[in-house]
Amino acid sequence: MTKIAVILTQKFEDSEASSPLEALKKEGLEAVVVSPKAGETIKGKNGEFSITSDRAITATNADEFDALLIPGGRSPESLRGEEGAVDFVKHFVDEKKPIAAICHGAQLLMSADGLRGKKMTCVSSIAVDAKNAGANYVDQEVVVDGNLVTSRVPKDLPAFNREMIKLFKEQAVPA
Repeated sequence: MTKIAVILTQKFEDSEASSPLEALKKEGLEAVVVSPKAGETIKGKNGEFSITSDRAITATNADEFDALLIPGGRSPESLRGEEGAVDFVKHFVDEKKPIAAICHGAQLLMSADGLRGKKMTCVSSIAVDAKNAGANYVDQEVVVDGNLVTSRVPKDLPAFNREMIKLFKEQAVPA
């Protein structure tokens, strides 16, 4: 079974976590929520979805995961300042494991130097930041470049989920 790390903290974009998590579950892929504190209830910024963290970032070995999901909202920006979060993401970048990021999820990839030379998309408000991080930004609903799948906003979730599942099933590097 493919084991997916889902990195989250408070104020994520509700649908950008709930919809991909449901898609992973439907496909029989194991999703493990990794956050600053194990067992904490993490709430979406709109109050429509909450989830309990399975693991603390600092107590989790990225080697045990096949792929990474980074939902958007305010969570990625907050995670950049949390101990171990950028290093956790950098593992997936360095090992070329599949990564799916939507909306502001690209912020964690910027900090982990995971966008340099990659064709990608994200929410338009951070497009300049993505370009400054070395990305080839395009304004499309979903972009797949090697081991990376990215999307812009919640309306892109059907395409994002489809390509995320395809990427995770085809390219997952066994942990």
